[in-house]
Amino acid sequence: QVQLVESGGGLVQAGGSLRLSCAASGRTFSTYNMGWFRQAPGKEREFVAAISWSGGNTYYAASVKGRFGISRDNAKNTVHLQMNSLKPEDTAVYYCAADSSPPGPHTIRARGYEYDYWGQGTQVTVSS
Repeated sequence: QVQLVESGGGLVQAGGSLRLSCAASGRTFSTYNMGWFRQAPGKEREFVAAISWSGGNTYYAASVKGRFGISRDNAKNTVHLQMNSLKPEDTAVYYCAADSSPPGPHTIRARGYEYDYWGQGTQVTVSS
């Protein structure tokens, strides 16, 4: 069992930056691919970014590529999402998720149902 706790959300003006963190419990964190998803009011949950268990591979949604960066520290059981050049459309609850059975060493999944563990979410609000 893995528990995920997100932090770092808040209110920021358009063009600003935020850094989200996700702290994971458990000794198997380093074997999990990790992802970030978000859900805006009235919209479905969508994929944002993911990183392989080794940290060597990353994958981003087109809407955030070039603005967001995902990273992890396996020694500290943490994963981060650096969000730059934020836009009002980035406003959402952001969720950290863990994929406990990655299909391969270089394969990253982007569908929410493929992730086994989820955090409670952290609110990000970008004002115009």
